[in-house]
Amino acid sequence: MQLDPSTGWFQGIRHCPSPNFNARPDGEISLLVVHNISLPPGQFGTGRVQAFFQNRLATDEHPFFSEIADLQVSAHFFIERDGSLTQFVSCLDRAWHAGVSRFDGRDNCNDFSLGVEMEGTDDQPYTDSQYARLTELTRQLLDAYPAISTQRIRGHCDIAPGRKTDPGPAFDWSRLYATLKD
Repeated sequence: MQLDPSTGWFQGIRHCPSPNFNARPDGEISLLVVHNISLPPGQFGTGRVQAFFQNRLATDEHPFFSEIADLQVSAHFFIERDGSLTQFVSCLDRAWHAGVSRFDGRDNCNDFSLGVEMEGTDDQPYTDSQYARLTELTRQLLDAYPAISTQRIRGHCDIAPGRKTDPGPAFDWSRLYATLKD
């Protein structure tokens, strides 16, 4: 997998373009936000996350889906339990993943961040394959966007405290940071 800096798309991974994005107001990329998601909640490998980020989620397939049917959200990346990586939005564009958020004294983190969704829940351990893929992706993003540093890799819970809890206590931050130092 290799980032094409001119397009903001990685080559060698699955592309599943989302309509839920717009232009970054200043073009700045200086924060990486880690999230979790599973659809239906707690179920993995369903393909529903991809459908959700493309506004194609069939609301009659699960009661929870009717609760989120009107949301228009996306992330730049999604890492499944087996380590498969999908990109939904160019790194050069603003994905709609952070919502009401604040980091380092600034609101609207979508304006200057990249969002990575880990397939999971707050309380279930993430897989070795997910950590390996997240490390590989993060290393390339750190190289491509030097304004992102390890101090600027945060959870959704950190930028939207009280509103969001992901990636949750099951996410091993020390493991991620240790692998980025190798």
